[in-house]
Amino acid sequence: MLRLTGYARCAGCAAKLGLGDLSEALRGVPHQTDPRLLVGRETFDDAGVFVLTPDIALVQTVDFFAPIVDDPYLFGQIAAANALSDVYAMGGEPMTALNVVGFPAGTLPLEVLGRILQGGQDKVHEAGALVVGGHTIIDEELKFGVAVTGRVHPDRILSNAAARVGDRLVLTKRLGTGLLATAEKQGVLSAGEADALHDSMRALNAHASRIALELGVRCATDVTGFGLLGHASHIARASAVTIAIRSGALPVLPGAERAWRDGLRTGGAERNLAFLRDKVEWEGVSEERRAIALDPQTSGGLLVAVPADRVTEYVSRVPGAVEIGEVRSAGAKPLILA
Repeated sequence: MLRLTGYARCAGCAAKLGLGDLSEALRGVPHQTDPRLLVGRETFDDAGVFVLTPDIALVQTVDFFAPIVDDPYLFGQIAAANALSDVYAMGGEPMTALNVVGFPAGTLPLEVLGRILQGGQDKVHEAGALVVGGHTIIDEELKFGVAVTGRVHPDRILSNAAARVGDRLVLTKRLGTGLLATAEKQGVLSAGEADALHDSMRALNAHASRIALELGVRCATDVTGFGLLGHASHIARASAVTIAIRSGALPVLPGAERAWRDGLRTGGAERNLAFLRDKVEWEGVSEERRAIALDPQTSGGLLVAVPADRVTEYVSRVPGAVEIGEVRSAGAKPLILA
């Protein structure tokens, strides 16, 4: 059987450049300002937002990575769902997608690329958008993703900068994809655990985003390579608040905690810890629960800051959603894991 993960040094969003390295690289790059740019890179939001008319703004993002699973079609689905999630995290509706491909021509059969592209296209179509082209290069390491353009009303954007003290934090997918992908690559994941992992990663965040907008939510982010705590730190910084998370409330995919106890680790989690170590108050929290909160996710769920009087309705209307914490006034540290 062809193993696509054998062509990946780092799988999925665990391959992201660390937050510390990324911040250092951007330090000398000047910010561009324009009144039409409603959301740029300053708040570490999931996508940029650019106004076209009083009622329409473009949401733009790009995401790609090396295989996190061996099946080409499934890899295409997951990569596309992961990129589309950035638009949903901003409250947007995907419209078009462009494929981004690095392919080891001459090493892998072209049929593999065809299946990857089919999986990506089917997921984009599921989102109600269209694949309109793309770009390919020859690369020793297989990579695939999409650049997505969506639309959003300028007054209905979900942003890292809009959390308010008293909001409740809701997570819409279970954690643990980084650990589980590592376990699957090493052949120590059961069929049931693998199915749960794959179903989670290829599921769109469209419904969770739509219900958030219906209930007047204004703050959300998707949880991917920087882990739950890394993405929560973006909200804390952009909104000038402290994010308090209950470690015991974190929903976890089956097998992820066992994988950690069995000694599996990811480079992405180590990079996340290096950046966040001094930003989190977490005395008394088990190493296992810290690991889950730091685990780099691929196509994870939305972390949504929901007004307290609407959190019960939000959780009841979004399958799998779990309340995990709250937004507090800014304290000594931006993050609390209790």
